[in-house]
Amino acid sequence: MEMTDYAHGVPSWVDYGAADLAAAVRFYTELFGWEAQDMGPDAGHYTITSKGGRMAAALSPAQHDGPPRWTTYINVDDLDDVLDKAKGAGGTVLFGPQDVMAAGRMSIVADPTGAVIAFWQPAEHKGAQVVNEPGALAWNELSTSDLDRAKAFYSAVLGWEWGGAPEYAEAKVAGRTICGAQPRPEAMPAAAPDGWLVYFGSADLDADTGRAAELGATVSVGPMAIPGTGRFSVLVDPQGGVFALFQG
Repeated sequence: MEMTDYAHGVPSWVDYGAADLAAAVRFYTELFGWEAQDMGPDAGHYTITSKGGRMAAALSPAQHDGPPRWTTYINVDDLDDVLDKAKGAGGTVLFGPQDVMAAGRMSIVADPTGAVIAFWQPAEHKGAQVVNEPGALAWNELSTSDLDRAKAFYSAVLGWEWGGAPEYAEAKVAGRTICGAQPRPEAMPAAAPDGWLVYFGSADLDADTGRAAELGATVSVGPMAIPGTGRFSVLVDPQGGVFALFQG
């Protein structure tokens, strides 16, 4: 599915902060068939990945302490307003706001339970140009130690409405489901912080999970079924970054 812009409050981009950028580029391009373009030293070697010529995600040297991680970006109309609301709702600004050359403005925030989320006010860079296809962003999911508190935070900051079920909430923008949130799964290590998980589409979950393992990833969950929805697996890449695959 091709995308040219995103509504306020909708996840629009993901990127990965790697301890070893070259190794991350090798792993993810081989797994997803991505093309990679290093934007150069002035951009901190931020590396845009594409699928069939359409921007899918990015990889870069880590800008944070701790293990490598995928970061979810939420599209916003007014970054300063969103940050004021985030601080008022108990969030902590970890980075920014900062202009990213002519691409847009960004900030990274920890929600009240510590889960890290990024906000993006676009200029030239609108977000991922392909979603909901194999090798492209397919879903974003929060695992949280306090689901009610998290739901209240994101509603106050982004205007999200909520549906779904008590054990799995679905965030909505203008009536459309745009991401999910759940209590921390039992299988989630106690030492792991609350956080957002990024899912990439798969045309053959078993084959892609096996390919990821051949490339050095560890299978953490699955492959397993979500009744009436599809199948998924959760993996840990060779550097310790967690991501998921989804076949609808």
